[in-house]
Amino acid sequence: MKIVSAQEMRDIDRRTTQDYGIASLILMENAGARVVEVANTFLENRSYPLVVIAAGKGNNGGDGLVAARHLINSGVRVEVFLSGKPEEMSPDCRVNYEILMKMRVPIYLLPAEEAIHRLSISALTADLIIDALYGISFHGRLEEDDARVVAILNRSGKPIVSVDIPSGVEADSGRVVGEAVRAAWTVTLALPKMGILIEPGRSYAGRVTVADISIPSMLLSDSALQHNLLTEEMVTGFFPPRPHESHKGTFGHTVVIGGSTGMTGAVALASAAALKVGAGLVTAAVPESLAPIIEGALAEVMTIPLPENRYKSIAQESFPVIETLLERASVCAVGPGLSRYAEAGSIVRFILERSGVPIVIDADGLNALCEDNSILEKRQVPIVLTPHPGEMARLLGKTIEYVQSNRLKVAREAAMEWGVTIVLKGANTVVADPGGELYLNVTGNPGMATAGSGDVLTGVISGLISQGLRPNVAASIGVYLHGKAGNLVKERNGERGLVAGDMVRILAEVIKGIEDKYNS
Repeated sequence: MKIVSAQEMRDIDRRTTQDYGIASLILMENAGARVVEVANTFLENRSYPLVVIAAGKGNNGGDGLVAARHLINSGVRVEVFLSGKPEEMSPDCRVNYEILMKMRVPIYLLPAEEAIHRLSISALTADLIIDALYGISFHGRLEEDDARVVAILNRSGKPIVSVDIPSGVEADSGRVVGEAVRAAWTVTLALPKMGILIEPGRSYAGRVTVADISIPSMLLSDSALQHNLLTEEMVTGFFPPRPHESHKGTFGHTVVIGGSTGMTGAVALASAAALKVGAGLVTAAVPESLAPIIEGALAEVMTIPLPENRYKSIAQESFPVIETLLERASVCAVGPGLSRYAEAGSIVRFILERSGVPIVIDADGLNALCEDNSILEKRQVPIVLTPHPGEMARLLGKTIEYVQSNRLKVAREAAMEWGVTIVLKGANTVVADPGGELYLNVTGNPGMATAGSGDVLTGVISGLISQGLRPNVAASIGVYLHGKAGNLVKERNGERGLVAGDMVRILAEVIKGIEDKYNS
């Protein structure tokens, strides 16, 4: 499913009206009707319920006024609080305002004190509040009067349904400055807006549903829209049935290079995850003194002992062994547990220069790039980088705050500049490919902020690449599966005790559930 910026949505609305002749009033009518469908789920079994609607003077407010009419016609008591003067309304909003005036619907004009007083009382006694104050054009901070209204709505403790996006949340960034509506449910129109899928906007949006308002489907799937929401339906197409004549070589050979004293688990988790998503063969290449640990922990994983330095980390003398290993590999993951010793950079550089297969770089492999990311220019093969915000900040020479405030922009620009696939980890992991296509993930939970979680993701992505998936596709699917596994563990055991190994053990079950659902 595509996701859109505010400008992209405005362009779609314009093309709907100009190119297809669908009047904007029709779109507004459909939007209001879809909001009422959600509102009715809160009003079931209520006797003569009261709905408070806070509406602005733009088209978002018009959607709220349409909802008011439909609710009144179904026997619901409605009070409308209008922010702004009627003469300031958009043309379509004004049409629906005048209809309500003819229906003698009580409309209170904010920010008059008597209207504020009435809102304070009505919000406390309402069964539901509909927020239609601001739409996708909002940017910055709510004006004082509107912030006061939003504070009243939030303090009421009543469920709030927001139209398109909660008022006070920026549509492109999810940024919130000061007050913003805390919705129980957001009915977003036609396509999801980026701001309700990334933090902090996601936390203000509550449950999100996408409402069909009759915009032609070809506009909603236009290839010019380069932002995508990862969904289960999207993922399932990449798990074709396995041929009966398959053998282990059919599904590729994943090589994981890393490990150092105290960091053996990182390689073990990545290797096990690659197997669990279907890689045919997995080899862990680790310092020779650590090889017995891997062999004892993972019977199905092959090991290659590498020459080590006095810190029991991989030494440069391992280069001939690594080069031979890369010749047999389908994909190489480098970095888990590699450590930050001086030779790490030369190892990553050597792999980038000599590998004939895709490379996934994580953890200490990324730290090596922080010293000199120009070595990416020497790449011969597709590369996937999987930084967390701190690593991304170091790669760019920026602050973590900058990265977190501009996650989509940062990932996309870096992917295009370096010609790699970027997996920017964190809440709502972002995947950006070299062509500028961006994928946003909404699976996962805070319990996954635990040691080894990133190593599992590296193994998942590498294991998918080994089976023939393009690196950017494998990264997107891997992120989705990783989060889905974390969610399933949370359902069973809660967030607090979630550990990376739990996710590895449940990966096969997650994939089977998706395959059974869509291939039956």
